[in-house]
Amino acid sequence: MTQTVEKNPSSSGLSNVAAAITIIACLVFGWVIWNFLLGNPSNFQNNDPSGEPIPGSLMGMMYKGGYVIAVLIGLLTTTIVFGIERWIVVSKAAGSGDVKGYVAKVQSLVNANQIDDAIELSDKQKGSVANVVKAALIKLKEVKNEGFDADKATETIQKEIEEATVLEMPMLEKNMIILATLVSIGTLVGLLGTVTGMIKAFSALSTAGSPDSAALATGISEALMNTATGIGTSTLAIVFYNIFTTKIDKLTHFIDEAGFAITQSYRRHNK
Repeated sequence: MTQTVEKNPSSSGLSNVAAAITIIACLVFGWVIWNFLLGNPSNFQNNDPSGEPIPGSLMGMMYKGGYVIAVLIGLLTTTIVFGIERWIVVSKAAGSGDVKGYVAKVQSLVNANQIDDAIELSDKQKGSVANVVKAALIKLKEVKNEGFDADKATETIQKEIEEATVLEMPMLEKNMIILATLVSIGTLVGLLGTVTGMIKAFSALSTAGSPDSAALATGISEALMNTATGIGTSTLAIVFYNIFTTKIDKLTHFIDEAGFAITQSYRRHNK
């Protein structure tokens, strides 16, 4: 009887609906931080948020960055939340132990024709790599019992590995598109805030008579704060994206390495 490794991709990580709700919640959180924390009257002269920030008050200066700062704080929070979520999921996919050591042990057991022990080890390891390897090991036992020739066995086992990998990859790659999108959005929204700040600064310069120095300073402050926050958000998003892409590539490499060892083992024992 054929055994299969069951996997429900929707059970790991955030679903599409949950991801959308999370993004909205992060944007709302950004507005709350901007309005109530950065806009706290204690950050401004005469306790008036419509006035000038207290000299040296970074919070007051960020508040003067305008609504775009609220959006950027929301995007930064979104980046952190999905970075943590991906870290948990990808780490869980590696299994309970050192995945490199696990693959090496599986290769050793398969070479010694101890398939049941390798399957037992996979049950203990858990995770995406172990799920795929276990599916390949079960298929290896089946082709041995059915006496396939080396070429047909290799093709059958490789197909099983590919099918099992297809089931696991959506869970690993889920929400990576969000981090990739945040890389661009963070920069663009920061640039939008920079433009609006510079518009205010030039408006202050265009007034008749002497320029409004307070309005000029506010416009420049808004532009710089939005630029810094946007760049910071994009930088964090691209760091997270590259880290998780590298980790997923390593897991895929381990799957390929274990699959190659399994197919070669069959060839050696069935010459």
